[in-house]
Amino acid sequence: MGLKEQLQDDLKAAMLARDEMRRDTIRFVLSNLKNAEIDERGPLNAEQDLALLNRISKRLIEAIDQYEAANRTDLADKEKAQLAIVKGYLPTEFSDQELADLVAEVVAEVGASTAKDMGKVMPVLLPRVAGRADGKRVSTAVRAALQG
Repeated sequence: MGLKEQLQDDLKAAMLARDEMRRDTIRFVLSNLKNAEIDERGPLNAEQDLALLNRISKRLIEAIDQYEAANRTDLADKEKAQLAIVKGYLPTEFSDQELADLVAEVVAEVGASTAKDMGKVMPVLLPRVAGRADGKRVSTAVRAALQG
């Protein structure tokens, strides 16, 4: 079952359960998905679905940070609830240890030894991470591996 079908099934379930937060969040994701399909002039593949969900979650995280900076905890809590729902459709994130192990493997593979070799590591590493870790976390882990 593809992402769109899963979302439509979950939307029906949320409507039956009268879960307004889940219903509204899923509608928002479906709307973004529909817009992306229009832009692409056809259905999205799994990789594009994942990229779309990552963009949505990144926007929600940025909104949470802005609301918290403005002391609007009510709005931040709403965005956090939406983020939890969106993350339910994303693959599980790498733990810090799993990410460190993957970084060490790629560093050894490309023969990187200093921070200047980060440009060699990242293009090989990012496709392997494929949405299971934030880019900021990945670059931090690479820097740590090349420093020490």
